[in-house]
Amino acid sequence: MRIVVEILLWVWIALEYGVNSDSLPEITNRMFIEQCVKAHNEARSSVDPPASDMLYMTWDEGLAITARAWAKQCVFKHNIYLKDARRVHPNFRSVGENIWAGYPPSSFDVRKAIIDKWVGEKQVYKYTANTCSKVCGHYTQAVWASSFKVGCAAQLCPNGVKDTNFATKEGVIFVCNYATAGNVNGGRPYATQGAACSKCEGTCENNLCRDQERDLEKSYNWSPDLDRSEAAPENRGSNYVTVLVARPIALICTFIAAYVVHYFYPDMFCYE
Repeated sequence: MRIVVEILLWVWIALEYGVNSDSLPEITNRMFIEQCVKAHNEARSSVDPPASDMLYMTWDEGLAITARAWAKQCVFKHNIYLKDARRVHPNFRSVGENIWAGYPPSSFDVRKAIIDKWVGEKQVYKYTANTCSKVCGHYTQAVWASSFKVGCAAQLCPNGVKDTNFATKEGVIFVCNYATAGNVNGGRPYATQGAACSKCEGTCENNLCRDQERDLEKSYNWSPDLDRSEAAPENRGSNYVTVLVARPIALICTFIAAYVVHYFYPDMFCYE
């Protein structure tokens, strides 16, 4: 009977804390951070033709906070506040953005979103002519030479991602913000091609320019306007339903577990 009790307790924990197979990483998850940064730098170090001044990209907490705030809107369009940099970051004067959405939630993978989707657009981009035969703005932003910070967030959207062909199905939206912003004035992602790192002012690592001070990760006691506003109504409703259904079930399971313990072990007592 001990096994039965333990199973019931685990059921209660799962219901109480909303454990599910489609849980997504938080913006503080180091593995998630490393995956995002590594995927971007892999793309940046392998541009063709080579770039002489491509900066190494590192994580920025402020950009990730903004990415998370916008991702919570569960809508497949760019942050409407990007043109006013003060509303999306406390320090940077310009911020760029890439977005990806998909379903089911289990289909989300950092590398697939960045490398396969965004960076995969390099197949339709011609550096010499600076033209695209299809969409390639995600690629050019990811490899924009002067963009040296990135912050990303993945958000589960129980009621779907608006403005997609799966808007009524549970999905995921993945947002990455960049500083400084790329895709400026129709320019090339890097203006000077040549030997990799030949115009670096610091050190060179995997064809990318590094600088000890520039590459430091900073913390911010700050949040964008979107983080201070209420969540989208449809998501609030979903959360309320989850609480109303899960908590009573969890309470019932607790009573069952207590009854089983008392019935089979009437002289048992507990203490802290």
